Amino acid sequence: MRNNLSQTITDQLVLPVITAPMFLVSSPDMVISASSSGIIGSFPSLNARTVEVLGEWMERITEELAELQINEPNRRIAPWALNIVLHQKENGRVKEEIALIKKYKPPIVMTALGNPSEVVEIVHSYGGIVFSDVTTLVHAKKAAKSGVDGLILVCSGAGGHAGTLNSFAFIREVKEFWDGITILAGGISSGQDILAAQVLGADFVYMGTRFIAASESLASEEYRKMLIDSKIDDLLYTDVYSGIHANYLKPSLISAGLDPDNPGTHASFKQKGIKVWKDIWSAGHCVGRTKRVQTVPEIIAELHREYDESHKSLFSSKHVIG
Repeated sequence: MRNNLSQTITDQLVLPVITAPMFLVSSPDMVISASSSGIIGSFPSLNARTVEVLGEWMERITEELAELQINEPNRRIAPWALNIVLHQKENGRVKEEIALIKKYKPPIVMTALGNPSEVVEIVHSYGGIVFSDVTTLVHAKKAAKSGVDGLILVCSGAGGHAGTLNSFAFIREVKEFWDGITILAGGISSGQDILAAQVLGADFVYMGTRFIAASESLASEEYRKMLIDSKIDDLLYTDVYSGIHANYLKPSLISAGLDPDNPGTHASFKQKGIKVWKDIWSAGHCVGRTKRVQTVPEIIAELHREYDESHKSLFSSKHVIG
């Protein structure tokens, strides 16, 4: 089952890559550009300020990709994905968003927080598939029992809300009980990384940080410049700002008047009136990989070259034992 479903998706891709749904960063332009270039484009539903705007975005993505497929039938156009937070506390419009899923039928729905069972039933009814974010074995086993098609292993080094588990160890233990689609996330930014993830047993990889500086993203010019100027040592992993552990760019904390060396408590931070994600910015451990602003197709072309070169190198005669 996993192999058939994974292969069906892979046949539509040029690389087994999903652009991670990034709050206040991923845009419809990024989704369309990614999917039309052969990788899965995604965005979080909450990036649309209202339910009405969300419907407009979903309609636009659906229609533009369908039209492109008609005009260029031999082109590899990847499916697109919607990310939805299921906790009512975190997403007060979740019922309305589920109604839009029924209406526009996104090929892939990715869930975060909460029980995805209802979404699984709806998405499966129209032939779509569901992936679920997990950061621990407990979460992975619960998601597996809910009937999702894929598990997104959010490991150490991911941007935004990241787990703490090593990707090598996490995927190995998940594979002991899971034979569905596996997506690896955390510190992945190059063609070499994609190939390495496949060797570990991942079907697809998540890439977020690599695409923040893309010209199609919603990131500000200041955010893009900070990414280009930053390295891994410029990150702070803390739960002070959002209440959940995440990786933040120290320069953005300083710009907001915060002291990365003395972050304080979540309660004290909330009193400052500074907005997480808008006023202070996130990035993953691969932040040093971003060297310049590029379009999504340019990034994909670069990843493709790296992937092909690594594949040839790995399987060349000089590396073969026997």
